[in-house]
Amino acid sequence: AQHATKTHTHTLSFSLSLSHTHTQWGGVGGKPHKYPHNAEPDRLVLDTRHTCIMRGFGLRLVLRISHFSTAPSGDDEELASLREALIHQLNERRKEIIPLLSPGVGDDDDENGLLGESFSQRDSTLDYSLWNEITVGSGKAHLDEMGCDSLADMQAVEILGSGYTKLVVKVNLAGESEPVALKLVNEQGIDMGKCVEDFKDPRGCRELVSFKLRKEMVLLQRLQHPNVIKLKGHCAGGPGGREGEAERVTVILEQGNPLQMIQLLQSSWEDRFRVCLDLVRLLHFLSQSPLGSVALLDFQPRQFVTVSGSLKLTDLDDASAEETTCHTDADCTLQFPHRNFTLPCSARGVCEGLNEKRNIYNAYRYFFTYLLPHQAPPSLTHLVDRIMNATGELKADINQTLEAFEHILHLYKSGLHLENLPPSIIRGKWMGTSGNVEYRCWPSYSQQGCVLSVHSAREAAYTCNSHSQCNSFTLTGQKTWTGRLLASFRSGFSHLVPDGTSEVYVKKTKVVEKSSA
Repeated sequence: AQHATKTHTHTLSFSLSLSHTHTQWGGVGGKPHKYPHNAEPDRLVLDTRHTCIMRGFGLRLVLRISHFSTAPSGDDEELASLREALIHQLNERRKEIIPLLSPGVGDDDDENGLLGESFSQRDSTLDYSLWNEITVGSGKAHLDEMGCDSLADMQAVEILGSGYTKLVVKVNLAGESEPVALKLVNEQGIDMGKCVEDFKDPRGCRELVSFKLRKEMVLLQRLQHPNVIKLKGHCAGGPGGREGEAERVTVILEQGNPLQMIQLLQSSWEDRFRVCLDLVRLLHFLSQSPLGSVALLDFQPRQFVTVSGSLKLTDLDDASAEETTCHTDADCTLQFPHRNFTLPCSARGVCEGLNEKRNIYNAYRYFFTYLLPHQAPPSLTHLVDRIMNATGELKADINQTLEAFEHILHLYKSGLHLENLPPSIIRGKWMGTSGNVEYRCWPSYSQQGCVLSVHSAREAAYTCNSHSQCNSFTLTGQKTWTGRLLASFRSGFSHLVPDGTSEVYVKKTKVVEKSSA
């Protein structure tokens, strides 16, 4: 297949060499589309520059008749057929975006008198356009913080991932303290290569393939939530939103760290619980979002990143708010590799709660199973087991699941789960130590010693007594995301030193032995 090789000048200042063996990241992979050559186009006026503008929720949707790149000489009839097929595909992608714009758009935004009409009426009007652009040029013209100008003096740091459709690059921007992630069309991806092979039009194909980016921008605007990656801006066109290159789209996102399940499995239960809690809060929001109940069709850990410890969904192009229609309950079967569930068919003729239940079970099988039960505090184990049973059997809805998680969080933060903790003998309270003799425990917040989170000195003393190596511990005043204290446990120290931020506790028996010697 012939590939477009022109460099995306405003997003990458270095040359890329990618094979067709792509690394999956954040769900950037996908299946290549099939483009029927004999498809009939919708009504179009190919030689005009007519533009319709719809404003809503901070975005302008520009519907424009596109200019195709000049095709090489050849059979005119065949080229016309290919062009019509490409036009059809562009209009199909446009139809996927338009329903996402309809809910919640105010009357003041209906400048063209289109938004108040039914979808079928509105769609008939929009058939005169070839495809959609989220905005003209820079995102700075709207609610976004960054636009084309922000990319002028950027420095590429690394490629975070590539897939069939998209390339994701970490960059530093001039004047910004934090790096950002750029998503753009993967010029050497399978989707682009397949399209160019089929339609012989790199420029038109770039715009077709970019529809996943455009759809994702709309979804990021409509589904704003603390556990969804933040859209910081975007640029359509070359540097400065250069006219004539609107098919080039770059999405600017906050930078997150890819979720590493292996590292997460080695972290504390508290941090693993945080990931699961963030996920449940996200799924609760998606169940009643501005678009309705949203299902994550490509539900994988690689779709998520962490930003300052918080879990965030970073890939939305496979999110769907469509409801599954049905005639009987048999039409509402959720199929997973090892389990199937049948849900009720409602009187409205849709599968009741299917999107919500799909999300819950995927959360169970990809996250809860690995992260929740292991090393849970003994006094909370029965509550964790209850969550595992309810979500694994789809016996609880998302409201009940969130309530169960929030209850565990309350107990854990308040220390109420420690009411039956047996007393432990500790002696003294000093300010610091030196000459420490450390020992390691797992999991620990430090690789060089044993650092764990505790609710109070009482819980730390209990933990110290449960470790045969422990002779003393220090509370430094540092806290975790729940507000719990970090305690450093050790097997010995040489002497005490003044320290206004630390408190040292020593086992009483050890102090007696030392003083008698």
